[in-house]
Amino acid sequence: MADLFSGRVLIRNNSDQDELDTEEELSRRLDNRLVLLFFGAGSCPRCQEFAPVLRDFFMRLTDEFYVVRAAQLALVYVSQDPTEEEQGEFLRDMPKKWLFLPFQDDLRMDLGRQFSVESLPAVVVLKPSGDVLTRDAADEIRRLGPACFANWQEAAELLDRNFLEPEDLDDPAPRSLTDALRRRKYRVDSEPRGGSGGGARTEGGGCDEGGADELF
Repeated sequence: MADLFSGRVLIRNNSDQDELDTEEELSRRLDNRLVLLFFGAGSCPRCQEFAPVLRDFFMRLTDEFYVVRAAQLALVYVSQDPTEEEQGEFLRDMPKKWLFLPFQDDLRMDLGRQFSVESLPAVVVLKPSGDVLTRDAADEIRRLGPACFANWQEAAELLDRNFLEPEDLDDPAPRSLTDALRRRKYRVDSEPRGGSGGGARTEGGGCDEGGADELF
């Protein structure tokens, strides 16, 4: 997963704005995890409405106040803000464990094209292999909250078995009745990244007035 940001800098959303600028640091933060790419902008009303939902979702899975052991989850904010000041304002109340790209990094826009993001907010969920698990999980996060993670984790086990112990590979546990549905919903993305396999649109289209309807 760290390969997606190879040669780039990611910044932790803490008071020190710690930079992750080595392959080892990126690997430690991103590898063997489900990674959420959150595409948003502070000027987008829908993003402002969704951000507290995503913040609560993330904290309930990773914050020691809620869980003893943090989930195998990382989030990278891929800012679509028009200015660095708006990006900083948007991140001010977000979790310290969130990561983000420097405003000057063109990868912010390149990722939107690569993952066919057409409207905001959008949450692309990536498996540890870097393949797309779902192109926009925003609505699912709204409806199910932290329960999403269990669904994603199970789907990742079915597809890649990244979360299974080696001794389990030859003797998999019995599958639940919902496995077939999850396997169909979270099927392997057969198209190359950045293909035309449908953009991620939120219910009701793009942002309201003041937002970014057409991104690219």
